[in-house]
Amino acid sequence: MMGLILEGLVFGLGLAVSLGPIFFALTQTSIERGVLPGLTVGLGIWISDFLFIVLFYLFIHQIKDDIESEAFSLWMGLSGALVLLGFGLMLILKKPSLEYKDQELSYKNYFGFWLKGFLVNTVNPFTVVFWMGVISTYVIGRNLHTDAALTLLSTILTVIIVSDAAKVLLANSLKKKLRPKHINLIGNLSGAILIGFGLFLGYSVI
Repeated sequence: MMGLILEGLVFGLGLAVSLGPIFFALTQTSIERGVLPGLTVGLGIWISDFLFIVLFYLFIHQIKDDIESEAFSLWMGLSGALVLLGFGLMLILKKPSLEYKDQELSYKNYFGFWLKGFLVNTVNPFTVVFWMGVISTYVIGRNLHTDAALTLLSTILTVIIVSDAAKVLLANSLKKKLRPKHINLIGNLSGAILIGFGLFLGYSVI
């Protein structure tokens, strides 16, 4: 079991240090809106990951051919590109609220934060490839029994949750040292990076 936990730590830490669209969605929300909204984005990401784990673990044999097909790659890539472009444009066009103490967020705001994390993670082809690769190669391919598979997958997911929460807390602590122009710059930069990811994703599947 210790070997599986170490494998899970390696996989999880590998994801933790990546600077993809998920990283920028988390940190930008935390800086502009605060810890709880940032963690709500994280919750959307974690639920998406959990659903991928369940889906691939239970149905990998039935859906593997469909996922590896060109049609799936095309539509998944285009959907992901549109979502990233949309969020990127929103960040650039929307002026962030800098009066943190006066913000009153409703359940609709928090649902929007959750949906942002869920969609950015779900339509990210890297997420699909990662979980399918781990489950098909390291779980199914090695014929791990249920307890062993649960140990490996839960370790990876735990590392992802802890690292994402740490990113949110760190980003939120930095905002106290930032001036309004810096906040605007971060929002514009995050938006531009998400648009860049979206354009690259769309180009790579066409």
